Amino acid sequence: MTKPFKTLDDMGDIQGKRVLVREDLNVPMAEGRVTDDTRLRATVATVGELADKGAIVLVLAHFGRPKGKPSPDFSLSQVVKPYSEVLGREVRYVDWEGAEDSVATLEPGDIAVLENTRFFGGEETNDPAVVARFASLGDLYVNDAFSAAHRAHASTEGLAHVLPAFAGRAMEAELDALQKALGEPEHPVAAVVGGAKVSSKLDVLRHLVTRVDHLIIGGGMANTFLAARGVDVGKSLCEHELASTCEQIMDAADKANCTVHLPYDVVVAKEFKPNPATRTINVHEVAADEMILDVGPAAVESLGDVLKNCRTLVWNGPLGAFETPPFDTATVALARTAAALTEGGSLVSVAGGGDTVAALNHAGVAGAFTFVSTAGGAFLEWMEGKTLPGVAALHG
Repeated sequence: MTKPFKTLDDMGDIQGKRVLVREDLNVPMAEGRVTDDTRLRATVATVGELADKGAIVLVLAHFGRPKGKPSPDFSLSQVVKPYSEVLGREVRYVDWEGAEDSVATLEPGDIAVLENTRFFGGEETNDPAVVARFASLGDLYVNDAFSAAHRAHASTEGLAHVLPAFAGRAMEAELDALQKALGEPEHPVAAVVGGAKVSSKLDVLRHLVTRVDHLIIGGGMANTFLAARGVDVGKSLCEHELASTCEQIMDAADKANCTVHLPYDVVVAKEFKPNPATRTINVHEVAADEMILDVGPAAVESLGDVLKNCRTLVWNGPLGAFETPPFDTATVALARTAAALTEGGSLVSVAGGGDTVAALNHAGVAGAFTFVSTAGGAFLEWMEGKTLPGVAALHG
């Protein structure tokens, strides 16, 4: 199948060529140590392959929010040593001061991390002068940072217009997975959308009802939909002012033949803390002083049956307050069902977003899903049906 963008397979001979590679090295750090190296590991396939093919690999990335000014707190020099350990190769550091001279000393197969792209005020405004500054250091451009693809910055979008542009291996895998999930999926398609607030996912819900066959709503969002349906949700987290919006989304789903699944049994408690006294009840039995904190076991079982009849699943957000036991029960149970169906070959499962990744890791099934995206904002904008500038630029 031909892809709408070029990949590393289309680059030809790159021996001795300088390749600017946009990666996401924006890792959490504490006391000089990287506390989660997921993003560093995601770059290994692309950076390693380019170096092995004899390219001079120049990694572009942002780190934190330095607001367009150099600052030692936001220097990528801090990441060079841990990055070198993850790659298992020496990594050089190149400051913007004298960058041309530093790059000129690099040999084929060398890898260097350029200083924080956001030290330039024009990075985030996609200033042509900053694009030209970056481009002057390289012969070719590879974008491997899907997580930054929803931003039209100089290093994520501008460079693709002035240098021959290619998708890196991580970007390619992400775009392939997303195409399978919502671009040209095999039907029936189910989407699980959870999280605290409907207001943060309105565009996602509006887009999904036109694309999927089953929309499973969980988390605090489900309370708002239940309240819109006339259910008394007690003192549950709920955006009562969005009742009419929920009704509109339900109507749109009806017109598009999309079945919306709301919980009919729930787990409630009078206080939100780890392991309080709970009741599992029908949604119509919530007392005035109780909060809905998870989906009940009967609803989870019937949702599992829905997934058994689906071919594709897109998942964003937990079903309950999963960070506080025992309100992780529904999320873990449904995630394990999805993982088993994926491993059995009947379901393509794509999940994304920070909370979702944490929930799937907690359930021990992140490795069993077809694809788990670590991108937060970019994954959400893709679920909203928006065009991502960094991806569109690769399409030429």
